[in-house]
Amino acid sequence: MKQILLLVIFLFASNSQAADDFFSAQSPASFSDSSPQFLPVEQAYQSQLLWNKGNLLLSWTAADGYYLYKERFAINATIDSKAAAITSEFETGKLKQDPNFGETEVYYHSTTITLSDLPTTMFTLSVTSQGCADAGLCYPPQTQHYQIDPQQQNVVAVGTPAHLNSSKAVTLAGGDDSDRALWLVLIFAILGGAILNLMPCVFPVLGLKVLSFTNANHGNPLKHGLVYSAGVVISFLAVAALLIILQQAGQAIGWGFQLQTPWFVALLACLFFVLSLNLLGLFEIGGSWANIGSDLSRQSGYSGSFFTGVLATVVASPCTAPFMGTAVGFAASQPPFIALLVFGCIGIGLALPVLLLTLFPAGLQRLPKSGQWMISLRQFLAFPLLATAIWLIWVSGRQTGVDGMALILSAWLVIAFGLWLYGKEKKLAAAVLVVAALAAVTTTLATPPDNIVSKSGNFDQNEIQMLREQGRNVFLDVTADWCITCIANETLVLNTDTIRDAFAEHNVEYVIADWTRYDPAITSLLADYKRNGIPLYIYYPADLNATEIMLPQVLTKAMILELLNR
Repeated sequence: MKQILLLVIFLFASNSQAADDFFSAQSPASFSDSSPQFLPVEQAYQSQLLWNKGNLLLSWTAADGYYLYKERFAINATIDSKAAAITSEFETGKLKQDPNFGETEVYYHSTTITLSDLPTTMFTLSVTSQGCADAGLCYPPQTQHYQIDPQQQNVVAVGTPAHLNSSKAVTLAGGDDSDRALWLVLIFAILGGAILNLMPCVFPVLGLKVLSFTNANHGNPLKHGLVYSAGVVISFLAVAALLIILQQAGQAIGWGFQLQTPWFVALLACLFFVLSLNLLGLFEIGGSWANIGSDLSRQSGYSGSFFTGVLATVVASPCTAPFMGTAVGFAASQPPFIALLVFGCIGIGLALPVLLLTLFPAGLQRLPKSGQWMISLRQFLAFPLLATAIWLIWVSGRQTGVDGMALILSAWLVIAFGLWLYGKEKKLAAAVLVVAALAAVTTTLATPPDNIVSKSGNFDQNEIQMLREQGRNVFLDVTADWCITCIANETLVLNTDTIRDAFAEHNVEYVIADWTRYDPAITSLLADYKRNGIPLYIYYPADLNATEIMLPQVLTKAMILELLNR
């Protein structure tokens, strides 16, 4: 009721000085103890006006739980009280069903407006903005005036003090990703993709491809290397394009979204189980299935090389390399063409080791000649694939509970029996059993139960604001069970006694945002910080006026301790 009364007063006086006086007079103490505690407007929204290569960048920061309306911005330039032309370029906002203006674009956390085509002589810049709080309070429009000298690139606030003391969240390892040159981001993308080859779920697939080069009947290695690379790059572009299309359609999703789908995780687990049985020599598939079965490890067809590239991309999704985070984060805030270019470079990096091996035949000549060792190595590579399949079952269990795990294990049993029948020349019965098992897994897990006990889906960003208001520092860990980098950071750094003791000593609350299952609140948080994937680590000082700090995607104990001791 109180919020409705405040809204009526605002609508009545939104264009008058009385509205400004009314809202500026309100303080948290003026509300009852049960009402939300609202920040003064100058603390809720702060801005910074900077020069950048002849353009002006107007950067806004909104406190947690507060947002700015894109359509309520009004930016005007005047010279001697006469209007002057100016170009304003806004970032894409988030669609929100707002109680005051209906469906509209808003900005949470931060946004930057680029002002270009500026006058060449001194002019006055007027910036009007308006924002609201999620808890229900809408502030009246606020206007700041600046005196701009383009020749000296000076900016002076005029009249009502502009909020010039804040900046966007800083990164512990450097500046904002949006300030990076495109060529540097592309280099990071290629390096990140190359490092993905060392991840435990990708390395066995790479080993299968290299192993196939020792086969004397393999054919032209260079062509196979190019086809494999094409499979990797096209797959990366396809996943990225789907991601961009869904985001443009208003879906809040991020990189790795396919692994938030339980039935996809289950099918991937079944695929790795079948591949591990094949590599152990328990069955051989011929005929039309040649390029998805035995030839996966002894590629004799170009379609098999292409499929291996696709498989490498699929299993690389839950992995994040140190340089990949910068590239993916940059891509999240760019137009579709630039985003696809970045993801394409990640694919090039992932394909690079195999491509270089085929481009320089001297490297292939150093590989041992084919022999009995190939059979042993092929069988050995089955075990990391089987370990990956078991890990995927665990991920599915976190998403769907023990019943989901039992369903996948039952599917494995039926598939194994079907493959045994296949070896007995009962191909039709084998095909029926395998298809039935996969269909049962897909249809059953398409709608997982909602009563699974998990932190996933329970993230509330207001908890961070409340903890800071209580005087506590907050370390936010955005993670998922299918994120290998997240698990490594948590095992080696965050969940160690050293860091736990440091958090306790420095009054730090460790908050986990679990993205294993789809959570729109976490996806929205990632978008606000211009990130398209995880892990994401943010340190929020207890001081509400202090700027939060984003950490790199690969953590060390020394890095955390240095941050806390600042």
